[in-house]
Amino acid sequence: MSEQTITIIVTRQDGPDGGSYEEEFKVPYRQNLNVISCLMEIRRNPVNSKGEKTTPIAWDMNCLEEVCGACSMVINGKPQQSCTALIDKLAQPIRLEPMKTFPVVRDLMVDRSRMFDSLKKVKAWIPIDGTYDLGPGPRMPEKRRQWAYELSKCMTCGVCLESCPNVNSNSEFIGPAALSQVRLFNAHPTGEMNKEERLEALMDDGGLLNCGNSQNCVQSCPKGIPLTTSIASLNRATALQSFKNFFGSY
Repeated sequence: MSEQTITIIVTRQDGPDGGSYEEEFKVPYRQNLNVISCLMEIRRNPVNSKGEKTTPIAWDMNCLEEVCGACSMVINGKPQQSCTALIDKLAQPIRLEPMKTFPVVRDLMVDRSRMFDSLKKVKAWIPIDGTYDLGPGPRMPEKRRQWAYELSKCMTCGVCLESCPNVNSNSEFIGPAALSQVRLFNAHPTGEMNKEERLEALMDDGGLLNCGNSQNCVQSCPKGIPLTTSIASLNRATALQSFKNFFGSY
């Protein structure tokens, strides 16, 4: 590391309606630093590389162990979690940008409402309120449980939406995260009672037909979730549902 410092260039924005600009910072190098550690150092001492006092950088974070998905940002052109992005594995200068798929709130902080609204649209939950003790539910076959567990690793980080060319301001596509959650909840013995309702949502505007099969999502997912496998499975499920709708109308 040159002079034992880290050069970080941050794309900043003072508010949702403000213009973006770049600001460079120098952070003292320590071994095993991650990007969030550098951002914390800048927050502690908000002085840019010109020696000018500036405002602390705004970004989201929570668990710091790649579970919550809150700290997603674009690091050196790649959307990923800043808690597990190690400085020693990144080329300098390190460029930090907000994800472009979502509206910027400030600096590296974005509004991921689009993704959460998509989860609402497909009813990505099991509607049991816990008011009554219904006893144990039906058991899930072990083979199904194993691949369903892989789908349950989704942390709604938004990286798959950021890397998908079909998720943009000109499209209503709900994105791969919500699609995979439909497969997860439809596989659940209790959740499948809303199976048809979820599939109908995927057959609506912004659903499966908007997927261009670029497969960027599965390559970028930090949890290795088989998103394209889910999409292929849902294509078959919605086709069967459309036949059921057609013949059921007679």
